[in-house]
Amino acid sequence: MQRGSLAGPLIVAIGLVVAAMAFAVVTSLLRTADGATELRLKRLEAALTEADAARGALDGRIAALTAEVAQLRDSLSLVANRSEPVVAADPFAGEAFDEPPSEALTEEVKLARARFNKGVTQPKNRVMLELLGPPRESYSTACQPVTAPRLKALLETRTVGPITVSMIRPALDSLARVLERLRQSDPDIHAKVGTAGALCARFVRGSTSSISNHSWGTAIDLTLEGVLDPFADGGTQAGLLYLAEYFNDEGWYWGAAYNREDSMHFEVGEETLRRWRAEGRI
Repeated sequence: MQRGSLAGPLIVAIGLVVAAMAFAVVTSLLRTADGATELRLKRLEAALTEADAARGALDGRIAALTAEVAQLRDSLSLVANRSEPVVAADPFAGEAFDEPPSEALTEEVKLARARFNKGVTQPKNRVMLELLGPPRESYSTACQPVTAPRLKALLETRTVGPITVSMIRPALDSLARVLERLRQSDPDIHAKVGTAGALCARFVRGSTSSISNHSWGTAIDLTLEGVLDPFADGGTQAGLLYLAEYFNDEGWYWGAAYNREDSMHFEVGEETLRRWRAEGRI
């Protein structure tokens, strides 16, 4: 009877010990599972953050490439719908740049395009957006103000030689060097230089997607004796040939080499813009 009476409590005690051990094991397992789950969640959150950043970069790249494709389509469409001008030999090829008679400044001449813009690349919208960001949120064919704070901080209105224009400061400094060189070498041409505009946030003429480089204040249209060079006629005013040489030396691209010749147009080249960026000027 005594042994029987001890067996019951002993079994209960063993059961309690086993239950306690089981509870401890289960609790430990749950804690371990909770820690592993929390670690996995943190890793997943980090991976999602990286994926979001990568997606944002890809979205920006896709937008830039889409704009560039649209610009190329516009250019191809315009080329397909125009006839190529007959380009004669450059009458100034191989000759020194002696000052021409005043009455010849606005005379239309044919030019050899390959002679100019050597080592200077026209900056596409992708490059401009990369280096300076969008000038504003929307565009039309009419001039509109720049609204982007970063670009607005770079803009300045200044009298440079015989003209007053609004552009980004490094472009104004460069333009001043071009016109001072022209003043020293060809004062008659210098006195007759005018402008048809510089800063102008709008689309490229004839396009509904490509942003004009005038929008960033890095391009200028020039006149001679108040006369605009005719657009897309394959020729250029004789006096602009002298200016083109000086602009090219400063790292500006001359619009005479466009598919649609635009000889009055000069814009800062990609190489120059990247150098200014590396120097912290833009």
